[in-house]
Amino acid sequence: MDIQYLLFLQDFRNSINDALTPAMEFISMFATTYLILFAVFYYWNVDKKKGLYTFVSYYFCMILTPVIKLTACVYRPWIRDPRILPAGDAITTATGYSFPSGHTTTAGPLAGGMAVNTWKDKKTKWISILFILFIILTAFSRNYLGVHTPQDVCVALLLTALSLFVTAKLFAYFDTHPEKENLFLIGVFVFCCLALVYITLKPYPMDYTAEGKLLVDPQKMMNDGYGDIGKAMGFVIARFVEKTWIKFKAFKINVKAIIITAIGLILMVLMKKYINPVFIQWFGSHWGKLFFSVIYTFYYIALFPIVIKFCQKRFDI
Repeated sequence: MDIQYLLFLQDFRNSINDALTPAMEFISMFATTYLILFAVFYYWNVDKKKGLYTFVSYYFCMILTPVIKLTACVYRPWIRDPRILPAGDAITTATGYSFPSGHTTTAGPLAGGMAVNTWKDKKTKWISILFILFIILTAFSRNYLGVHTPQDVCVALLLTALSLFVTAKLFAYFDTHPEKENLFLIGVFVFCCLALVYITLKPYPMDYTAEGKLLVDPQKMMNDGYGDIGKAMGFVIARFVEKTWIKFKAFKINVKAIIITAIGLILMVLMKKYINPVFIQWFGSHWGKLFFSVIYTFYYIALFPIVIKFCQKRFDI
């Protein structure tokens, strides 16, 4: 049934000469490259605590997704059925195993967290609706492009809902037991270390094509896992540093604050584009991705907030 659905979408794509394919590719790319900038802007400029809610939901998915993916080891649709022909460049950007959809578990908690944050205010409810629609579009785009089955995106959406719910309960608990947060951070860091050991040492399927080529190279499949788990590890370190020594307060939105924030966000984009490849070249694909993820996350959770705090005092923002 899932393959038939993908074939139906494939026939539709062909019937309109791939007219919607660039838009679907853009949605998928935006979800994993630029969507996080909205959450960072909110964390720096609007509400620090609600921004953290979005981030924790996101890292919850970043830990679980690679563990589930590299445990289930479900092959991509075109490997399972050669009739599936992914659209555009999707086949080159769709790394890793198929189940669950990593793009959806990225867009889900980031956009979902922002939707929760903006839902109660009548002035911003329309923004919340846009974020919800973006989650749906991201999930659909993965089916439309032929790189994920409906099961992949449905389970990813369930993981998103679970992460948002659990994080809300966790934050409510920390409101009354703030002294427990450090224990939680230690526990998450230990779990991340165990997850890295697990995905590194566990056995993987080693199926070959008729030409003797591996269908899926597990070493390549671990790359995203190391990067995703590194994000959670970076958050643990950054959150402890920020809450212990920095203790910044979000900007009140004004022209000066937006200019400073824009500079910080541009640096994030440049880091991902230019520094990430350098780390991979220096440390290899696994550890390079992990080290960059730790530094990248530390930058927007703890390092740039030092700049924010300085500017608030220096320029009375």
